[in-house]
Amino acid sequence: MNGSGFPLATPESCQQLAASGHSLLIILHYNHSGRLVGRGNPEDGGVGLGTLRGLSVAASCLVALENILVLAAIVTHMRSRRWVYYCLVNITLSDLLTGLAYLANVLLSGPRTFRLSPAHWFLREGLLFAALAASTFSQLFTAGERFVTMVRVAERGATKTSRVHGFIGLCWLLAATLGLLPLLGWNCVCVFPQCSSLLPLYSKGYVLFCVVVFALILVAILGLYGAIFRVVRANGQKSPRPPARRKARRLLNTVLMILVAFVVCWGPLFGLLLADVFGSNVWAQEYLRGMDWILALAVLNSAINPLIYSFRSREVRHAVLAFLCSVCLRLGLRGPGDCLTHITEVGSTASTDSSLRPRDSFRVSRSLSFKMREPLSSISSVRSV
Repeated sequence: MNGSGFPLATPESCQQLAASGHSLLIILHYNHSGRLVGRGNPEDGGVGLGTLRGLSVAASCLVALENILVLAAIVTHMRSRRWVYYCLVNITLSDLLTGLAYLANVLLSGPRTFRLSPAHWFLREGLLFAALAASTFSQLFTAGERFVTMVRVAERGATKTSRVHGFIGLCWLLAATLGLLPLLGWNCVCVFPQCSSLLPLYSKGYVLFCVVVFALILVAILGLYGAIFRVVRANGQKSPRPPARRKARRLLNTVLMILVAFVVCWGPLFGLLLADVFGSNVWAQEYLRGMDWILALAVLNSAINPLIYSFRSREVRHAVLAFLCSVCLRLGLRGPGDCLTHITEVGSTASTDSSLRPRDSFRVSRSLSFKMREPLSSISSVRSV
């Protein structure tokens, strides 16, 4: 017996539980990590768990509903099928999956954790890891495509679309692989000294690997957007036209919003996981109470992404308004005149703000597509001025 009142596992008994897939294996690992200290019965949800779970469910529903709205609006009311369209769809899908995965994680946590088989536990955590990875990979891919669009303006549309499709598939493949690695064998089942305190069946080596991957993604995004902004600012300074300078400032604001949101939402989780890997179990226990809030903050990045990537684009805002109006009209909640007025106002604003006049036929062709390309491809539009 130990301080928590649960029997210590022997290697033989642990291996038997692992072979049979018994849920008692999860209790043994949580007990070894110290997660059950002072909790009593594992079936006890603990004080305040209902309130915390309710807030977590509300946050996950917010993420899911927001991304469903944006996705439906893009698919039904954006006619363009250029690379920017696929990037928007990819980011929105990954963020939608993040919200749903977090909802499943919350609903299967608490007392239900100790009724799961080890395989189901790995699927619960792995799905959330995969969704978060897909979201970050999508942001990296979008930043890369923005940079490529700026430096290779003469690339054929068919070639670019094929590459975009290939990289989107690669994003999802890498994300799924990252999330399934523990289920495939990279775990610490019955090897207790190697186990994480925050995720008791995950190996500390795997947790460190994930932190390094996400940190490298952040550094790459910082580098890409830094390079993009330097070029756009240089072009804006060379151009005597005020619209180019305004678009350079708009790009800076968008880039800063993306990076600040990513760092603020993911930074605490990075710090917590690093503390789990390199700190002692006793020290890690001091931060366990904040783990749920820190994870929720990382998930909320998927609620912020649509606001940055989508709603800063006038074309997407127009699509969202048109979608909402169509729904309201079907439900009889608003008159058609009100909806049409709002949509016309948004469309006329977008037309006024994108009235740059290029100086040659190639720039004319790129200028005609400007409205559909903000903000994801506004860089190339500014460059063509």
